[in-house]
Amino acid sequence: MTTSPSPYLRLTTVDAATTVRIEVNGDLDYDSAPHLLAVVTGKLAERPDLKDLHLHCAGLGAIDSIGLSALLMIHRHTSTAGVRLHLEHRTARLERLLAITGTLDHLTTVTTGDANAPADTAQAKPRTNATPARLTGPDSTA
Repeated sequence: MTTSPSPYLRLTTVDAATTVRIEVNGDLDYDSAPHLLAVVTGKLAERPDLKDLHLHCAGLGAIDSIGLSALLMIHRHTSTAGVRLHLEHRTARLERLLAITGTLDHLTTVTTGDANAPADTAQAKPRTNATPARLTGPDSTA
């Protein structure tokens, strides 16, 4: 188990045979997102036998556009490596950001590096072509 020192983001990694779990605690933003991305790409590079990467997000605080970009880059790297990405225990804040930006299905749908390989239907969420709901309320321009 490894813990990273950071005033903005604390990452705790737990390695198993073909799985890595990273507990994310703190804010994922402009200052800290590159650190998470570096830890994940490092694990992917040193673990060619890796099958699953679990990001445990219960301790995630604020997340900005750079944090979201880091999650999208992590998804790109894991997909290329044929590793399943799991965003577990997502906070309401993260869930809302993913829903508003239309990235929830993209980041939570199981994919593999092989385009011809069938998705794991037990874990896969179906992709839809539905238009995201329009937000209304005091923060919207509707």
